[in-house]
Amino acid sequence: MLTVEGITSMVREIRSRNNLPESPFRIDEVRYDPEGDKLFIIAHDRTDKSVVIGNSFVIGKLRERIGVKQVTVYSNLDLEIKRRKLDEAERLIKGTELEFLRPIIEAEKRFPPRKWPEVRGDIKTLVFLSFSAKALLGFAERLKLPYDAIGIRYSFPRLRYEPIDARPEEVFFPDERKLVALAEERGAKLVLTDFPFSLRLKGEIALLNPFRLLHIGFFELKYLFGFERPVVYDKKALIRFITDLTYEGLMESTDGANLIWRMWRR
Repeated sequence: MLTVEGITSMVREIRSRNNLPESPFRIDEVRYDPEGDKLFIIAHDRTDKSVVIGNSFVIGKLRERIGVKQVTVYSNLDLEIKRRKLDEAERLIKGTELEFLRPIIEAEKRFPPRKWPEVRGDIKTLVFLSFSAKALLGFAERLKLPYDAIGIRYSFPRLRYEPIDARPEEVFFPDERKLVALAEERGAKLVLTDFPFSLRLKGEIALLNPFRLLHIGFFELKYLFGFERPVVYDKKALIRFITDLTYEGLMESTDGANLIWRMWRR
């Protein structure tokens, strides 16, 4: 059943039974991860991926029918872009204190599925709780980084962190100079947050957005570490941030639209 032919047949049947167009599509590979009970479908291109997902309806029905915990669809182009980003990541960390990330980068090159080795980062870290707050904390803990967490007052009431003065838009666009100054004050050599870049060195301080470096999108992060919507934020900054993530291929447009609708509704 969990073969290219079997999944292709099920997708066609689901689309037909629900009066969806008989759009042609091609699946190149199917990978099942028994440890996580996850099925990964590799579509030939992004058009094929869209047909298989079917605005989340088809993929939802497919997951129910197969009876697995999660079904995710990627295109060959998605994975090729990720591999190129990871090659760039290796070049960026070479010769820096972030060399300890290399085993994680190598593991990501074999994704899917995701199998990270045990890694310990011995570098004092400052985590600024931005949009991906829960994932940033999860990443720091997973890599056993010694860290302090800071964030905008009242922005994430269910998370533990030290509140600092900052503008609501900084939840999406952190102030680079402010964070460098805070890191210097606290003796931190690494700052983790949702920077609009993957890695930048400011003297002895590394500014890192680990999810851009590893090219891990919103959907994956949500399942890896969970997601906590910020309570304090700027609505216009939210739209700019989501648009940027979608353009970079780090968020599906449907996820972005749903997120904007839910956060504006609150």
